[in-house]
Amino acid sequence: MHIKEILQTIGHRPWELPEGKWRYYQEWNQAIFLHWKVDVKQLRELVPQELEIDLFEGDGWVSVVAFTMEKIRPRNLPPFSPISNFHELNIRTYVRYRGKPGVYFLSIEGGTKISCQVARKMSDLPYRYSAIKRNKNGYTAENKDYNDYLNLSFQIEKPILQKSTLDKWLTERYVLYQETSKFINEFEIHHEEWPIHNIVLSKEVVNYPKFKKLLNSEPVKRHYSPGVKVIAWGKKQYARNLLDK
Repeated sequence: MHIKEILQTIGHRPWELPEGKWRYYQEWNQAIFLHWKVDVKQLRELVPQELEIDLFEGDGWVSVVAFTMEKIRPRNLPPFSPISNFHELNIRTYVRYRGKPGVYFLSIEGGTKISCQVARKMSDLPYRYSAIKRNKNGYTAENKDYNDYLNLSFQIEKPILQKSTLDKWLTERYVLYQETSKFINEFEIHHEEWPIHNIVLSKEVVNYPKFKKLLNSEPVKRHYSPGVKVIAWGKKQYARNLLDK
C-alpha cells in the first residue's frame, strides 16, 4: 500500500493524525507478541514517575515483541539496507501521558551494532546490541552481558478475524514514550490496524533476569502478525517533573 493510502486509512485510530509532516517510514514485519499480566507495584518501579501505568480491567501488562525492522528511512531518502534492515526485540509496557495511551520500552535490542548506534543517536531510544537470528519458524536472541536469552519455535495458525477488546488494547498503540535525564520524549506513529494470527509455540524460553518477577509465568496471550507499514513523526520533548522520592 502506498504511503498516501496509509495516511488516509484512519478510522481505527483513537485520535487524529499528528500535525506537520511525517519524518520516517519503516516496516515492522513477521512480528511475534507474547503478553503477560503483571503486578502493578513491581511494574511501577521500572517506569518513569511521569507516566501513568495503563490498565486493562485493573491489570498491568508487559509484552515481549520480536520482529524484523525493514526499510527504515527518513522522508525523501531511500533506505540503506545495512542500517535500515535488522531484527529487533523489545519488552514494553502500557502507559498514559498527557491523556494519550501508548507504550514504554523496558528494554529494546537490535540485531546489528551499527543500526543500534544510529538508532540511539537519532531517537534517544536505549537500543542495545544482541545477537539475534530468525528463520521461518524460529527466533533467538542472546545478550551475554545481561544474561538475556530468548528462544522461540512456533507455528503460525489462522488469522484472528474477530479481535477481542484486549487484542486491540495490546496491539493498537500509536505513541511511544521514553525518558532521558531531562525529558519525556513522545514519538507518534501511524499504520493500518495490525493483522494478527493465532500462534502455537513448541519452544518458549524467555530468560531476562532484570524482569524475572514480571515474566515468571506462561504468557496469557500470544499473537503473530505478518507486519505493518509505519509512518513516524519527529519526537516531541516535555520537561521532566522529577519529584523527590
